Amino acid sequence: MSRVYATRCFHPGAGIPELLNLMELGGMSGEVVVKVNFVSAYEPLCATPVEAVEELVKFLSNRCRVIVAEAPTIGSFKDAVRRYGYERLLEYGVELFDLSGDDYEDFYVWGRSLKRDVRVRVSRTILRSNWLVSVVRPKTHDAVIVTLTVKNVTVGALEPGSRHRIHQGYRAMNVNLAYLATQMMPKLSLVDGYIGMQGAGPTHGGPIVLGVSLGGRNAVSVDAVAAAMMGFNPLNVGYLYYLSKWGYGVADPNGVEVVGLRDWRLYAKSFQPHPSFRRQLEWRLNSDELAKIERELADEGVIREAS
Repeated sequence: MSRVYATRCFHPGAGIPELLNLMELGGMSGEVVVKVNFVSAYEPLCATPVEAVEELVKFLSNRCRVIVAEAPTIGSFKDAVRRYGYERLLEYGVELFDLSGDDYEDFYVWGRSLKRDVRVRVSRTILRSNWLVSVVRPKTHDAVIVTLTVKNVTVGALEPGSRHRIHQGYRAMNVNLAYLATQMMPKLSLVDGYIGMQGAGPTHGGPIVLGVSLGGRNAVSVDAVAAAMMGFNPLNVGYLYYLSKWGYGVADPNGVEVVGLRDWRLYAKSFQPHPSFRRQLEWRLNSDELAKIERELADEGVIREAS
């Protein structure tokens, strides 16, 4: 059974030390890439709280070289670092790395007609990281219902100028996110859930106090529990459904052991979904379409277990 760790939190970052102590992370060493989420350099609620990242950095400071990496879609990395207080991480010896200046590798994903002919460019730093950590706040999304630790990496690793290319309608986009995630799955996922974003996420929504932080070694399961705590059925989140189906984690919260917070479902909230929520549910492919894509992925060794 997949295991996810949970704790109450009463201000940003407060739950992270307890989560890290609950987990077995003795193997973390060398270089750790911490992928945070800015999206926009101008809206604090859309960004990963710096307090959560600072607590992680404190935990890692004497054992790892830490690179905090991101490239906003809106605005500059430099502006986001200054506006969101990330400059204070420099005192711990952290490197703040703008992914927009990284080297990139080409990948092909699916277009609206479900032909795999859309080229995107993916950060080499993210792809080659031996210890990739994703740290986010829980937010609703305008295309795939929720954005959490998996999507933070799969979209954030794309060259900012090519991110729009994965937006090929609800059906293709969920396949694209799931496929890209198989190439760069985080080894540690943390959700600072003190305050999330509801409504018109990922940039224009409003605040909602969840008061629970989550973590774990399996990003799919962490995101599934987070989605459930936001009031959504994670099996209705297309990219989580596919990743679970392909053997990358458990997206059904009933198959996840939640440690550290007894009766965790009692703390769930009902996040207001994005106004396009009902249309976003139209992501499912028909059996022939899905079979064709999965045969190709099986040939590439992407699918870990029989569909």
